[in-house]
Amino acid sequence: MNKQLLFICGLIFLIPACNLPSSASTPTPNLLATLSASTPLSASTAALFPATSSPLIKLTGEIVFTCQIHKDQTSEQICIMNADGSDYRRLTTEDDIRHFYPSISPDGGSVVYSAFNKESKHYEIYELDFSTGENKVLTYAIGDLNAPEISPDGKTIAFTRYFNDPDKPSTWLMDRNGANLRQVSAVAAWDPTWSPDGGQILFASYINDLSQLFIINLDGTGLRQVSDLPDLRGRSDWSPQNLIVTYSGKPWKRELFTMKVDGSALRQISPSDGNSQGPSFSPDGQWVVFTSYFDHYGDVHGCEIYIMRVDGSDLRRLTDNNYCDYQARWGP
Repeated sequence: MNKQLLFICGLIFLIPACNLPSSASTPTPNLLATLSASTPLSASTAALFPATSSPLIKLTGEIVFTCQIHKDQTSEQICIMNADGSDYRRLTTEDDIRHFYPSISPDGGSVVYSAFNKESKHYEIYELDFSTGENKVLTYAIGDLNAPEISPDGKTIAFTRYFNDPDKPSTWLMDRNGANLRQVSAVAAWDPTWSPDGGQILFASYINDLSQLFIINLDGTGLRQVSDLPDLRGRSDWSPQNLIVTYSGKPWKRELFTMKVDGSALRQISPSDGNSQGPSFSPDGQWVVFTSYFDHYGDVHGCEIYIMRVDGSDLRRLTDNNYCDYQARWGP
């Protein structure tokens, strides 16, 4: 088995298992142009989260995500759509390599993501400029890198680095152009995201053999544990209102939770039994985008992208494909 495939199956945090290759399919442009944004809630879900959907609500911004259009993780692509699910389109074009972990820059002008580089034989960080179409590689042969996210001021990128030992990821920072690399913390750390003011990093790490969320200052000081959940995975986000959203649970039993930055006020916000995961806040912190299997539960290719208000109400499905759409990140 080659190195790329070993790394692929070793680092998956969001999908329940490595999918077997299948016949290729291609997305339909503007696939969701005629798809209703709202998904009716079941009776049990409606009792927990009464729907407040209004056709007058205008959702703004764009959502970037990993689209498994070929039903094969080794050839995943980066896709994007409007926040209401319209104008679904593919951004990357190389079918024979993997692209994943995208996020949109704070100004909405570009997307950063990880992709396998055939020359370096590693996963590198790339940035695609929307206005020019330029797609440049920011790193080269410093390990396998993923989960890049640009700081609120647009100057720095946080990312996860796997170097030598695939079981010991670390969180690093670099300048926007890929220069000035520095490690944030000595502890194992993955899936970093920025505080609203850009002064701290939230990431997942191990404590007593369990994954939990931690916050640290950019200079490596002030490390503190935030969460206390039994089966936390990693992918999380931090809102302008200083709420944290994350997910936890056994395979196929995962749910979304919000909490304050000190770990208090823990609350499940996802309707139960959807296997919900990989959450991200809207830029204004009023909505959450995430992956779930409400409509295709038990199907490994059945993960779709949903949004809901931060209180768990107004659940809406945005995608409806025969392949997985996941790792969503909402930008302006």
